[in-house]
Amino acid sequence: MPATSPTFHLAGPRTRLSRPVAFAAIALMFVVFLAASSAPSPLYVVYQEAWGFSATTLTAVFAVYVVGLLGSLLVVGALSDHVGRRPVLGAAIALEMVALVLFAVAGDVYVLGLARVLQGIATGAAMTTLGAALVDLDPPHAPGRAGVINGIAPLSGLALGALGTGALVQIGPAPTTLVYLLLLGGMALAAAAVVWMPETSSLRPGARASLRPRVGIPPRLRGEVVALVPLLVASWALGGLYLSLGPSVASSIFDVHSHLAGGLVVTMLTGTGAATAFVLRTRPPAQVFTAAGVLLAAGMSVSLVGLETGAIEAAAVGTLIAGIGFGAAALGAFGSLARVAAPEERGEVFAVAYVISYVAFSVPAVIAGLASQSAGLLDTAAAYGAMVIALSLLALVAQRAVAQGREREERAAA
Repeated sequence: MPATSPTFHLAGPRTRLSRPVAFAAIALMFVVFLAASSAPSPLYVVYQEAWGFSATTLTAVFAVYVVGLLGSLLVVGALSDHVGRRPVLGAAIALEMVALVLFAVAGDVYVLGLARVLQGIATGAAMTTLGAALVDLDPPHAPGRAGVINGIAPLSGLALGALGTGALVQIGPAPTTLVYLLLLGGMALAAAAVVWMPETSSLRPGARASLRPRVGIPPRLRGEVVALVPLLVASWALGGLYLSLGPSVASSIFDVHSHLAGGLVVTMLTGTGAATAFVLRTRPPAQVFTAAGVLLAAGMSVSLVGLETGAIEAAAVGTLIAGIGFGAAALGAFGSLARVAAPEERGEVFAVAYVISYVAFSVPAVIAGLASQSAGLLDTAAAYGAMVIALSLLALVAQRAVAQGREREERAAA
């Protein structure tokens, strides 16, 4: 009979990491995986200059990563609920290391594309498993901490990867090699942690059936997830815009050509988001959701004013405001799912949330990259920003509807 709460299996080393240490290790793995995923962003300009490929090819390189990631989410998103968190994490780390080696030796766009596909597959498998493992290990004395880390860690990783790579490209040697060697070291440490961490999955039967691609959520959670969709789409579509076109906007519209500045553009959004998720971690969910919708819309509006007027200061301020909204959205969405999902549902529920997030992260950004070739970068960014504003306002409406529904249920129960 499947266990109803996390169990700790003792296969392998007799001495396991304690729960607090394992929790911290999982959080750091999350950061390293997402840092690796954003590391190539500031390097795209370097690759483009070295190999002479078009902006359309650049968009394709961005897209294949997400194809691999989404495929992985759909196929193995719930696998760790059945075979255990440790085996899935171990396989994801091994595949990520192969991708990093390919990045380090890449001499043309084809190897770069292959590395991004493999990285997408590894990241997709890791993200749902790491998210579920954090909830499994949520400290009894601090319930809800897993939801906070699920909101903070991805944004912190995206920020560190982009900023660190930008700095290495600007001032370090071997810009297209060094960052991947450093990340390989981080992955080696992650592999060691997986060997020693406890197994936290209850190991339900049905592993083979779980590999059938599907997107589904338990009926009792559908209302919660549907209400989160506009917020997830608005925030992650904004992240996709910054990671795909942010450095190009800084260069073309504001005439800023520093590689460090290209990484800083991404970090201003995601780093601010990570800090915000930490600061707001004790706030009531309703306040967090409201702040997310309002600040995403406001920040994007200010950024658009900066783009239209060429005022880099306004664009920077708008990015910081939107970053606060981004962090509030991540905290609210993933914190909410961490609270309502049962242990046996966590892998699948987080897989659905990440599928929604990364479809929003990738599809609009790919369309924008293609559209910028004919419509121009400024007009494309303006249209994209208007879409983010509309979705942010829709998120406010959706969350208000959910709150009203809960109030009606409470009155009926009383």
